[in-house]
Amino acid sequence: MEGLDYKYDFRDERNLSLVMDFYELTMSQCYFNDPKANKEVTFDLFFRRNPDGGAFSIFCGLEQMIGYIQNLHFKDEDIEYLRSTHKFTDEFLNFLRHFIFTGDVYAIKEGSVVFPNEPLVRVKAKMIDAQLLETALLLAVNHQTLIATKAHRVKLAAQGRNVMEFGARRAHNFDAAYYGSRACYIGGVDSTATVFAGQKFGIPVVGTMAHSFVQSYDSEYEAFLSYAKNYPDSCIVLLDTYDTLGSGIKNAIRLEKEYLAPRGYHLQGVRIDSGDIAYLSQQIRTILDENDMPFCKIVASNSFDENIIKSLIDQGAKIDSFGVGENLIVSKSSPVFGGVYKLSSVIDNDKVIPKIKLSENIEKMTNPGFKDLYRIYDSKTHMMRADVMSVHGHPINEKEDLTIYHPNNRWQNKTFHAGEYYVEDLLHPIFINGQLVYDVPSIEEVRAYCADQLDHLWPQYKRFEYPHVYKVSLTEELLGIKTELIEKLRKK
Repeated sequence: MEGLDYKYDFRDERNLSLVMDFYELTMSQCYFNDPKANKEVTFDLFFRRNPDGGAFSIFCGLEQMIGYIQNLHFKDEDIEYLRSTHKFTDEFLNFLRHFIFTGDVYAIKEGSVVFPNEPLVRVKAKMIDAQLLETALLLAVNHQTLIATKAHRVKLAAQGRNVMEFGARRAHNFDAAYYGSRACYIGGVDSTATVFAGQKFGIPVVGTMAHSFVQSYDSEYEAFLSYAKNYPDSCIVLLDTYDTLGSGIKNAIRLEKEYLAPRGYHLQGVRIDSGDIAYLSQQIRTILDENDMPFCKIVASNSFDENIIKSLIDQGAKIDSFGVGENLIVSKSSPVFGGVYKLSSVIDNDKVIPKIKLSENIEKMTNPGFKDLYRIYDSKTHMMRADVMSVHGHPINEKEDLTIYHPNNRWQNKTFHAGEYYVEDLLHPIFINGQLVYDVPSIEEVRAYCADQLDHLWPQYKRFEYPHVYKVSLTEELLGIKTELIEKLRKK
C-alpha cells in the first residue's frame, strides 16, 4: 500500500497550554514583576547522548511543537485554576489571559540526522515567552525523536525487508500510540496497525487476524476460509494458533488450492507469532515452494527489536516482513531520549551576553552564546563530515580554510581546506515575531527527507556496535568565548 498524499491540520484540537511544569509559571511571575528580568534571551534545545549507543538520532516532533506554539493561550478555566493555587497575582493572571507568543523559533528540519550537544531548536524571545515553551517543546521532540531513531535501527536491521509497526497496545497512552506511529513512519517503518495514525497522518495501515479470530470458528480452516471470502485479494493467515507445521501451514495451502487459486486469487502471506521463528520460517518456506507458492510471503512478529531481527537474518530465517510492537513503540532498550532546554544567552540593549551551565560532569556543561549551526559536507562525495556551531551572524566562508574544535579540548581540531567542503545552515526560521513563517511539509516529504539524509551519512556511523563518533565542534571564536567564560566564572 502506497503512502497517501495526505495533509492535515497539525494543530491539536485540545488546549494543551497547561501541559507545563509549575515552575515555568512561578518563575514567569517573578520575571513579570521585575521587568528588568524579562529581557530577551536565547534558549537551546539539545540532547546529550544518542539512544542505544548509536552514533546519531533522527529529529522528529517539529510539527507538533509548531502546533503547540500556535495554540498557546490561557482560557478562562485555566486562569481560574491557576488562581485557585493562591500562587499568582491578579496582574500576572491578567497578563496570562492575554498572552501571545511573540518570539523567534529556529529549528533543524524534521527528519534530519542529528547529533548530541548541538541545538535542534533555538528560541529567541522575552524570558517569559521562552520559559513557557520548555515542557511542551521537550515533550514533542523527546518522544518522537526517540521513536524515529529506534524505527530507523529496526528498519536498518531488516536489510530492506518490510517492517510494520504493531505497537499501539503497548504504548504508554493514546497520544504515544499514534504519535509513535508517526515517528516510526518518518524513521523508515513501512506501515502501522494503528488506524487513528492512518486517519490523522495518512500512514499506510495494515492488519490481518488475531488468534481469537481463529479460535472463534469450529476449525482453523473455516477461519481461514471466512477471511479469504472477505479479503480474497489481500489474504494473510495466522498459522500458530494450534500447530504451525502440523495444521497451520497445511490449512493455508488447502485454502490456496481449494478456494483462492480457482477464483483467480493467491494467498498473499502467512504469519507466525511464536516458537522458533528462524526454524519455522525455513520449514514454511520449503513447504510453500514445494507447493508452487513462491508468491506467498512469510510475516513474523514476536517482541522483535533490531538485535533480534539481525539475529534472525543471520540465522537464515526466511522472513519477508516483520511486525514490530512493544520494543519499538516504547524504545524498550533505551526508553528516554534526554533532550534538555537551556539558557544560552541574555540580550541586553542589543548586546549578547553568553550564558553557560558549569558542572563537575563535563557532559552536562553547555555551549554558551547566541549560536548558528552548520553542517560540513565533502565537496566530492557530498557526505556529512562534521557539524559546527558558530557565533550567530558570523557565517562560515567556504572560500577559506576552516578549522573546527572539540567543544572541550582545543588540541582536538580538524581543518577543512577551501574547495574541499561546503556548508549547510541547519537552523531554519519557524516563527518570527510570533508568526509562523515555515511551510510545514507533509509526512511523506519528511520521510523522504529523512531517507535522503541517511544516504549522506557514512556507513561507519550506522553500526550498531562501536559506531564511529561524529564530530560536533565549535569555531575558534566560539570556543574562545566558552573558554573565557569558564575561566571567569571559576574565579568567582
